[in-house]
Amino acid sequence: MHVVVLAEFAVASGGAEKVAVESARALAEAGVAVTYVQAIAGPADPLLDHAGIARIVLGNADIWDRPRLAGAMAGLWDRASARRLAAALDGLSRAPDVIHLHQWTRSLSPSAFPVLAKRGVPVLVTLHDYFLACPNGVYYRFDRNEPCTLRPLSPACLSAPCDGRGRLHKLVRVGRTAALRATLRRRRLDVVHVCDASLDRMGDLVGGLDLRHHRIDNPVRAMPGPPAEPDRGDAVAYVGRLTREKGADLVAEAARVAGLTALFIGAGPLEEELRARPGVEVVGWQAPEAVAAILRSRARALAAPSRWYETGPLTVYEALAAGIPVVASNRSGAAEKVVDGLTGFVTAPEVPALAAAFGQLHDDRRVADLGRAAHDHYWASPMTAARHAAALIALYDDLANRRPD
Repeated sequence: MHVVVLAEFAVASGGAEKVAVESARALAEAGVAVTYVQAIAGPADPLLDHAGIARIVLGNADIWDRPRLAGAMAGLWDRASARRLAAALDGLSRAPDVIHLHQWTRSLSPSAFPVLAKRGVPVLVTLHDYFLACPNGVYYRFDRNEPCTLRPLSPACLSAPCDGRGRLHKLVRVGRTAALRATLRRRRLDVVHVCDASLDRMGDLVGGLDLRHHRIDNPVRAMPGPPAEPDRGDAVAYVGRLTREKGADLVAEAARVAGLTALFIGAGPLEEELRARPGVEVVGWQAPEAVAAILRSRARALAAPSRWYETGPLTVYEALAAGIPVVASNRSGAAEKVVDGLTGFVTAPEVPALAAAFGQLHDDRRVADLGRAAHDHYWASPMTAARHAAALIALYDDLANRRPD
């Protein structure tokens, strides 16, 4: 089997990129021939250095790095990118059996979809977000700091000042979504959801599109080993981009109320605000190995209190695998993997609820029990890379053997 994995980056700078890289490596380790097509020029993760993985770089520029007008037009429909993608696929020495797309909004644009459809092979898209339906991609009102309740592209949606980058970006993204809808209405598309909540929610948001929905967990590259000792930790830890939609400010305030240190591993627009708070430590971005070491030595629990309907944050699964309790938002897909009161806590992304959960972390025995249960529960049915690859291969085989509808 030959699979083309298509993403815009080849480094794990975010969740979607990390899954694309991890998935490609897992498939190669399972004996699948993988061609990793990287749209935007840049470095590659060492995980892609495998005999079963070939890498092609299209050399696109990120739309955010282009002049404003040029970036806006390319975001709507990038003909040059489509030509480069078509040439790369035409130049493969072996035709793919499946094309699996992970990202497309930063350079590929909706123009990629007709190119992929013309290959005559199954095309699969993993939904790491809501860009297939929602113009700003996260189905979230940045103007109100709350999840959206509007029907995408409805008059109310079009008039809402919901985009975190401003009205101009909203206008471009509306145009892009309209172009995508027009393109997809003429063809069936198979999509992969990484959490049950996404599967339930997206059906109501993408009316008019002919989608076949599939459910496969993200891969977690964690090795079995002794669990962490979170009762020896001294902080509630947060890993990721420091933004309001991800709840970084909620962690800081709830930890203050609960009388605990808040430890932030990451960077983002809230960094200066968080650094100015008492009882807060910000250590910036760290390599994955360093993140794991910091969590094992410092974290009494990992907090993931997203305000938006986050799909599948890998940091939650990695913490559970290490035996670190998780305090997760009930809006996040990751909450599906947390057993409330046993392996951590599932709460509303609000300060009182989070502070109540954090307050229970003062009890060393309670934290130790939560950590052991988190480790045992995770490894009873681990989200390993091998399991992820096996599920994908089974899906690829099914799609390849299925008669066109």
